[in-house]
Amino acid sequence: MYKWMLIWRYLRTRYIALASIISVMLGVATLIVVNSVMAGFSQEMHDRLHGILSDLVISSYDLNGLPDAEAHKQEIRKVLGDDVVGMTATVQVPAMLNFQFDGQWHTFQVNLIGIDESSYAGVSDFSRFLLHPDNQRELSFLLRETGYAPGRKDFPDAGWKRRRITAEYQRALREEQQRGQAEAGLLPPGPAGAEVPGLPPFAGNDELPSVPFNLVPEELTEPTGSEIDPATEQFTGIILGIAICSLKSRDGDGEVHDYYLCAPGDDVQVTFPNSGRPPRAVSDTFTVVDLYESKMSEYDSSFAFVPLAHLQRLRGMIDQQSGVSSVTSVQIKLREGADLNAARDALQARFPALQFGYRIQTWMDMQGPLLSAVQLETTILNILLFLIIAVAGFGILATFFMIVVEKTRDIGVLKSLGAPSRGVMSIFLGYGLALGVVGAGIGTVLGLLFVDNINLIADWVSAVTGREIFDPTIYYFQQIPVIVNPLTVVLVSVGSVLIAVLASVLPARKAARLHPVEALRYE
Repeated sequence: MYKWMLIWRYLRTRYIALASIISVMLGVATLIVVNSVMAGFSQEMHDRLHGILSDLVISSYDLNGLPDAEAHKQEIRKVLGDDVVGMTATVQVPAMLNFQFDGQWHTFQVNLIGIDESSYAGVSDFSRFLLHPDNQRELSFLLRETGYAPGRKDFPDAGWKRRRITAEYQRALREEQQRGQAEAGLLPPGPAGAEVPGLPPFAGNDELPSVPFNLVPEELTEPTGSEIDPATEQFTGIILGIAICSLKSRDGDGEVHDYYLCAPGDDVQVTFPNSGRPPRAVSDTFTVVDLYESKMSEYDSSFAFVPLAHLQRLRGMIDQQSGVSSVTSVQIKLREGADLNAARDALQARFPALQFGYRIQTWMDMQGPLLSAVQLETTILNILLFLIIAVAGFGILATFFMIVVEKTRDIGVLKSLGAPSRGVMSIFLGYGLALGVVGAGIGTVLGLLFVDNINLIADWVSAVTGREIFDPTIYYFQQIPVIVNPLTVVLVSVGSVLIAVLASVLPARKAARLHPVEALRYE
């Protein structure tokens, strides 16, 4: 009992120990906050990376791809058995995408991906990143009437409503140009164009009205597809990454807004290589039917999706005699809990790279450098921050040695009264344990409170410093993502207490070895 009474007394009266408690507290709180934020960012990144990639991908080094995708699927099912949940074939080629906005052509390099709308959503989370709720439930390359991006105030009118207004404007513009040419004597006179409902009348050389849509005057385009009535018909549908056709920027008040150069209902032109040798450029016109937003800039700024069969036909990947088509990759979804690495190794054994020329990877293999970099960063941060607690441990070590020297007479009195060496040693070990428990306990509470209110704290710091800590135009997050892992919290707390106890071992051993006569010789 006397041991705990001495420990409590030292804990209350030894203010030098307060520095050790604060060091342990700050180290624990910092580790909890950093691990929670890093876990949140890592989980968001994993979800976004895996959202577009299936568990396993078999791709061909040859741009012409894998012949007879159905035969490959059957062979894959033989190798993997019941682990296979879904499969889909895709065609992926580099392409150049063009559209006009405000009288200027905009060109983007994209990865054009042909997908099967009936099976692609079954192997990835692609659908949940689309803007239209109906496409999230069931993917379609047909243009919707309206209803895109509900709840987004910055999103423009889209769908068939936008397309009809654009078609009416183009018709009115064409008629106005024809009337002007006729008045100039370049064309025979004809009936003046009727006014279009909902649009202001055009007259002479008056400036054309400003219309907030992607309007492409007909004489400026060179449609490669068949002529259609844009007010009632659409070209083959295409889904664009949202960063291809939009910009994130701040207004004068500092509010973040999205500005769209192109939206569902507009037409774009895409140029890509066919499968000939040598390959030749093929162009076609597509109608934007939806936008894809995974909030991974690498995907949102480069991916464009079109129907698989249409892309195969344009590239000449369908054999005219047999009707067998080729694809560039087969994506595989495995059951929950399946060993991805084992499945990859089994497929690599069935399709040797030297014989077939296939590249077989898990989604983590494909994103290995990025995932490894994040893991390495987290590990290094944990090591550096744990040194804070190690510094606290050295502080405890120095403090206890001072206490042993200062309390030499008291230790001698205790041992002369019959206190065993183990009892004296346990006093100092218990004191170190108390310092660690108090510091780790307070640090855990503060760390969890900080994590729970991290976005409020970030807003407050931004208001005080005048600089935004968490810029949504860079990170594409509206809030800082955090995930509290209970196991991590426990390990940090227990590790901190263990360091405090280990730091008290040497002083405790020195106190336990003191001989009563030696301790009281000069008293």
